Amino acid sequence: MKAVRFHGQKDIRVEEVSGPTSPLAADDVLIKPLVCGICGTDLHEYVSGAIVTPTTPHIYTGATNPQILGHEFSALVLDVGKEIKHVHAGDRISVQPLISPRDDYFGRRGLFHLSPCMACVGLSWAWGGLGQQAVVKGYNAVKISDKVSDVQGALIEPAAVAVYALDRGRVTIGSTVLISGMGPIGALCLLGAKAAGASKIFVSEVNPNRLARARELVPACIPVNPTTTNLEEFIRDQTEEGVGVDAAIECGGSEASLNACIGAVRRQGVVVQAGLHSRLALVDPMKWALKDITIEATWCYPTSSWSRIASMIESGVFPVEKVVTAQIAMDDIVSKGFDALLDPTGNEMKVLVSVS
Repeated sequence: MKAVRFHGQKDIRVEEVSGPTSPLAADDVLIKPLVCGICGTDLHEYVSGAIVTPTTPHIYTGATNPQILGHEFSALVLDVGKEIKHVHAGDRISVQPLISPRDDYFGRRGLFHLSPCMACVGLSWAWGGLGQQAVVKGYNAVKISDKVSDVQGALIEPAAVAVYALDRGRVTIGSTVLISGMGPIGALCLLGAKAAGASKIFVSEVNPNRLARARELVPACIPVNPTTTNLEEFIRDQTEEGVGVDAAIECGGSEASLNACIGAVRRQGVVVQAGLHSRLALVDPMKWALKDITIEATWCYPTSSWSRIASMIESGVFPVEKVVTAQIAMDDIVSKGFDALLDPTGNEMKVLVSVS
């Protein structure tokens, strides 16, 4: 079968590999991936070399590079193991990609995303969404209804990241919010904040194309380019008594973006670190103390998020498909996918790959 595999830094290949073999384990599901997103984590691997993908056998799954990529995807069920009852051949699913023990400290508490043994389909598992077939565990397969498209099903995973960040930021009806960084997660946070009823949403982004995209997604949002406008002063001027926003969601993964969120949030506000940092950041904890703020860090999402996100999509309040800027073929994944997304002046925000 054809698959997109990560071999190392700047080394992603579309190649023929052996597909899954029979028989299935009792708790396995054989699937045919349909649509798969390129994630920021995938981009980090491509640019910097193996970070999340294992160069030695993974502690839980035994997977090693080269790794079939893809952890944001929808799929068609082809076959199921004898213990699987909740999905059947012919069902469409959205894959919840986290794989971890069910019986360790965190698993017993339902905190599967926090297990130190956690693996992920498409990053540290034998299979990924950018292959023409894959095997996942039963708990990874979440059936979606006819009201959720293949594209929307592929976007439930990044949407879960965004909604978890908003939840940790206590964003609710009437909240004032800053979203710093308008990549795919920032864009989904923008849509999610609107769905949650935020009264005023500021968006900070240096790429003018992405800033314009924010206005297309939510016309009422307030876009700001922090390289040409003093973000902190701008937000003070547009919040009650100049106090700042209730919540700031950092989606850029940069020191400047994080500190901008600290400056923009009100006293006793919340700053959520959703973007992944690839280097150390210089911060001023004294400023945190003087403002009496809460700093929330997020890792992935609760694995129970899928039905909630799917319901939001079905209702129409969370049009996740609007963040997609391109849908490409597997053979074009490097030039039209990875390289296009890494262009700092480029137009792409969310690129999906048609696997089927």
